[in-house]
Amino acid sequence: MSPALYVVSTPIGNLDDITLRAIKVLSEVDLIACEDTRTTKKLLSRFQIQNRLTSYHEHNEVEKANELLGVLEGGKSVALVTDAGTPGISDPGYRIVKLASENGIPVIPVPGASAAIAALSISGLPTSSFTFLGFPPKQKKRLSEFLQRLKTYPETLVFYESPKRVIKTLELISEVFGKRNVSVSREITKMFEETLRGPVTDILSALKSRDSLKGEFVLVVEGNSEVSENIDADTVEKILLHLKIEGNSLKDSVKQVADDSGISKSRIYKMALEIWK
Repeated sequence: MSPALYVVSTPIGNLDDITLRAIKVLSEVDLIACEDTRTTKKLLSRFQIQNRLTSYHEHNEVEKANELLGVLEGGKSVALVTDAGTPGISDPGYRIVKLASENGIPVIPVPGASAAIAALSISGLPTSSFTFLGFPPKQKKRLSEFLQRLKTYPETLVFYESPKRVIKTLELISEVFGKRNVSVSREITKMFEETLRGPVTDILSALKSRDSLKGEFVLVVEGNSEVSENIDADTVEKILLHLKIEGNSLKDSVKQVADDSGISKSRIYKMALEIWK
């Protein structure tokens, strides 16, 4: 393999979801940096891969990232994997990717499974734009404040949640957001895979009726469809023109106005395009 950091996605449950390219990379790199060597050994054994492993997890990220950088700067190739899914997506990986890129080391993605994308794709909710938010805060007060900030987002929202907290989180989503449709997936690609879709109150009732909840959950929540579409076009155009005169880029201006107004980026972009022309 060419000297580089390969960010390799691994299956999130069903081992058959590994890609042919991932198998090739894991077989041929000089070193595999993994979240848990025991978990990765099982994956490698399944595909008869023998290679060197080193642990890289949230508790040793800082010092290990520097160690891996030394390996990469020595002309070696390193594959980064986590226990399941795509490294860096609510999993360790950010620091070594940042460090490698800052030091001129090629960083190459080897795409594959992601629980967030899998759940979103079967949610039945709009997918043209979405916001991934990882695991929400655990403390009720902080979670409530967190959701309040998201209340006006028109994009579909995607969260991860544990079985211990999923009901409490959905209760607060119902309390803060009001009537929203949700899609709740658990155990994606595994034997007891399940997805529930419908109004958040209905999903809450269904989950509360069960004796126990198991598996990691992905919550996909409908965006705010009540954001006023009757905007004052003249006002928006004036703001965009002002931002352009100040030297802001079209992209940054569209993002700022969309974030401040809750109006879709696509609509703001069409207005901005005329001004920047």
